[in-house]
Amino acid sequence: MTDNINTVLKSIRYAFERVSSSKNVLLFALSFSILLSACNVESRLAKADQLYSEGVYHKVEKQYISLAGYIPKKKKHLKSRIYFKIAECNRILFNMKKAENYYIRAMKGGFRDSVIYLHLAKTQMANGSYASASRNFERFLQKNPTHREALDGLVSAERAKELLRQPSRYKIGIASEFNTNRSSDFSPAFVGNGDDLLMFTTNRDVSKKQKKSEVTGRLNFDIYSVRKNNSNRWEKPVYLREFNLSDDDGVCSFTSDGRTVFFTRVSADDNLPQSVSIMTSTRSGGEWSEPQPIVIFKDSSINIAHPAISPDGKDLYFVSDFAAQSFGGKDIFISHKDNGVWSVPENLGQNINTTGNEMFPSVAPDGSLYFASDGHAGFGGLDIYRAKRDSNGIWQVTNMLAPINSPNDDFGITFRSNETSGYFSSNRGNTKNLDNIYWFELPELTYAVEGTVSDENGLPLDAIVKLIGNDGSIVKQRVKRNGTYRIKLKTNVNYVMMASNRGHLNSSKSLSTVKEKDSKVFKNDFKLPSISKPVKMENIFYEFGQWNLTPESQKELDNLVKLLNDNPNITIELSAHTDSVGTAESNMELSQKRANTAVEYLIGKGIAKDRLVPKGYGESQPVVVDAFLAKRYGFLKEGDILTPDFIASLPADYQVICNQINRRTEFRVLRTTYNLF
Repeated sequence: MTDNINTVLKSIRYAFERVSSSKNVLLFALSFSILLSACNVESRLAKADQLYSEGVYHKVEKQYISLAGYIPKKKKHLKSRIYFKIAECNRILFNMKKAENYYIRAMKGGFRDSVIYLHLAKTQMANGSYASASRNFERFLQKNPTHREALDGLVSAERAKELLRQPSRYKIGIASEFNTNRSSDFSPAFVGNGDDLLMFTTNRDVSKKQKKSEVTGRLNFDIYSVRKNNSNRWEKPVYLREFNLSDDDGVCSFTSDGRTVFFTRVSADDNLPQSVSIMTSTRSGGEWSEPQPIVIFKDSSINIAHPAISPDGKDLYFVSDFAAQSFGGKDIFISHKDNGVWSVPENLGQNINTTGNEMFPSVAPDGSLYFASDGHAGFGGLDIYRAKRDSNGIWQVTNMLAPINSPNDDFGITFRSNETSGYFSSNRGNTKNLDNIYWFELPELTYAVEGTVSDENGLPLDAIVKLIGNDGSIVKQRVKRNGTYRIKLKTNVNYVMMASNRGHLNSSKSLSTVKEKDSKVFKNDFKLPSISKPVKMENIFYEFGQWNLTPESQKELDNLVKLLNDNPNITIELSAHTDSVGTAESNMELSQKRANTAVEYLIGKGIAKDRLVPKGYGESQPVVVDAFLAKRYGFLKEGDILTPDFIASLPADYQVICNQINRRTEFRVLRTTYNLF
């Protein structure tokens, strides 16, 4: 993540890393002093180790690189340890590509402490090298089989590719109006419930005389504000002199009325112990009061940062390194305000906090908690997570997924009042290892159904389409002249559709938007059979010379079952026809058996027997060619009757086609008043 967060503005990560690293530094320094024979190099290395123990990572990294050049090849183990320290500096400063490079150099030089596998795996996760990260987590676990952070990391490495294949619907883009090419800009926060005033943290040069931090090699952080003008465009960011001193200041959170702000301050006084605290200020008459530290822990040496105030101003979430209540790394705590006093803080528990780092909490207008973590299963680096309590008060945590999250560090999210758009921070795709502010939005889900309504021959009908939702909604629409329609749908609704037209049978279809996660246009075409003339049923097949239905025929008969259910007041005649091959008597008998078989299938599907009349016509009703058959078969013309004599006059190939046309199953409506009287 860049030096940006300065981990919690320089300290909440750098200072914490400095404390945890100091013990290892002493051990390394001891072994180095034994191995070094050149007093000058030994002295310089001791000074470098001291700087490392103080957390001056940017400055000491350069010294280690210089020292590595003085170590002879025969002392490759010593050189490998210096490479390890260089890698550590870069990992802490979030230069993950450089860190990975030096970890690999250290390993090739013979560095044997298994911790190198853990730290290398973490940098590879941040670089998106999931397969390599998985192998190194496994190497570390061979010697540390119960290490929680490594076990969690291995799960993340194995799940990361799967998560990348399941992006969310969010759209993102860089918010160029907030960012510069020379500074880190991050942790945007809307002021109150409005969407027209935003504060963010940046280390851009204010005075042109600022000194760069020896910890990060970059300028300290300040708070800037940016406001929308009457044209709904963001104006140029403005430096907030009311809050900013020579210290590191940033990562703001505002009460819903916009009158109280909480922010992090890191002391920049080199003569005093560095501390990280949360400051607060109130606005009255357009002026902000002098920021004052809030008291949460009685022990003032405990670092607290990254405040996030709830909409009602009663709950304050924050980040701390309080070891006595930590699950590892930095954890998120909560304190409640009662009669103007902040309560004893509580760790949010293991559903939120992990052996990694949980930071940058923020509270959305609906009360949901968002935070960044490198300990939960994710893409590598910091990912943004959403947390909400269930009916039992248990935190349920979900990854915000791509494109909001990436293998890089993603953090510091804020929502507009509509709760579907806002801004967040990320250092993705930045060769200078800088953070930038990105916009995001969740496009509105839109659903519609469209299609055509036609007769059995495909001619458009002047029909009515009716849509009934299980939410009680009813929509009726007349189709256009060309038979087309389009109707908007609601989210999370089950629908039944009915198409109807005078002189034709009704037809229904169902659809649902309940499980749809993306916008969608459903396609539903309706073909309404005529009431006044026979309707040919396609794809009804029997074994040659037999009356048993083939499996392919069942789908078409199931469609007829649905049609009969859609039109419960009709009775039909289901007829079977043969060609003229064979005797008239045998064809009549065969067709009757086939009709009986089809009707028995319909009865088996729940259609009342008295609504069905099976009829076999044998070869007695040859097809009269209509306009559609004439168009389909060029050798036929409208009005031709496919009698045996007519067919016999055609070439052999055409005879086969005509016999196929005559072999058919049809139904026609007999009554439309069944069970009405």
